[in-house]
Amino acid sequence: MSRAAVIGAGPAGLMAAEALCAAGVQVDVYDAMPSAGRKFLLAGKGGLNLTHSEAFEAFVSRYGARRAELQPLVREFGAAELAAWSQGLGIDTFVGSSGRVFPKDMKAAPLLRAWLHRLRAAGVNLHMRHRWTGWDEAGALAFSTPEGVQAVRADAVVLALGGASWARLGSDGAWVPLLHARGIDVAPLKPSNCGFDVAGGWSEFFSSRFAGQPFKSVAVRVPAGKGEGVVRKGEFVATATGVEGSLIYSVSALLRDAIGKAGKATFELDLLPGRSAEQVLAEVLHPRGSRSLSSHLKSRLALDGIKAALLHELLPKEAFADPQRLAAAIKALAITLSAPRPLDEAISTAGGVPFETMDAGLMLNALPGVFCAGEMLDWEAPTGGYLLTACFATGRRAGQGAANWLQNLLR
Repeated sequence: MSRAAVIGAGPAGLMAAEALCAAGVQVDVYDAMPSAGRKFLLAGKGGLNLTHSEAFEAFVSRYGARRAELQPLVREFGAAELAAWSQGLGIDTFVGSSGRVFPKDMKAAPLLRAWLHRLRAAGVNLHMRHRWTGWDEAGALAFSTPEGVQAVRADAVVLALGGASWARLGSDGAWVPLLHARGIDVAPLKPSNCGFDVAGGWSEFFSSRFAGQPFKSVAVRVPAGKGEGVVRKGEFVATATGVEGSLIYSVSALLRDAIGKAGKATFELDLLPGRSAEQVLAEVLHPRGSRSLSSHLKSRLALDGIKAALLHELLPKEAFADPQRLAAAIKALAITLSAPRPLDEAISTAGGVPFETMDAGLMLNALPGVFCAGEMLDWEAPTGGYLLTACFATGRRAGQGAANWLQNLLR
């Protein structure tokens, strides 16, 4: 019987192990952490968002520059297949109001337990506290373990080592120099789905009073070449140094890349996307009598709290005496960012092993029998179930690719 080693016990690695096992291959899974799926469990802490129910064309568009490479994988194992797979583990799913798909109990742990139980029952061996350190001089896989260095020989290898965010959970990017040493190009790892620092920082007043508070029901516009740019609606959170949250994550790649090119990036914040610019101006111009401007904005536009505070934070005093300027700022308040937050704070990472270095089965062209999957590949996507779906889909493809390669060796 052929033997495969899967390195990395996250969703991509475990899915690769499942595909290999189904093909009759003996599978050993290795991971540096004491237990499997640690980042997966963290992702499910507030409710495990497995995938998204939107139409396929909209779904695959979320993969941006890597749509062409990921589309066939997601077509084979996308939202419907992932929900059916979960149900096969005894975990039913439901579609939330936002279109996101969750387990009915919202938790990651029951799904992971059921999955690991099924894998072990099928003969998959899991080896924890085995940190991969590359290949030894004889070409065997080398692992640092509590019992010392161990050498492992396998007929095929699937690497599913994650990106470089949340290093304490195992995704530390330590694999990059190991692949470089074997002549494999790796696109630099960068933060994705990340927060940002605002240029110059918030004032002490704003930071001390509003850090951690959300901007609800707002929209952002990010310039993107010609045209109106990219517009997204949702909510995000003010931090002590800047901004973060789902709405910011949805445009983080654009903002990060703009900072990389120009040293800064500016987006426009629409504090009242439910009202037109004409409606906002009309309310600002409405006679306010003896009321203060703050009371007037609260009464006529429901504009108070952190939204009102941000206007005072970013606009000069004279702007509040100019109704045209104030109304324009309410609909398009410019916020300039100076830097993304550190890589380890990001939800995910961009960069990694380019698809151009692999075949259709995700085998490295320069290392026959070595396959790659998951977040260590060079792609990114916003939160909302797209990240996990692609991790599952690439893990499945790599496992199938390794199984097919092993079968061809025996012919």
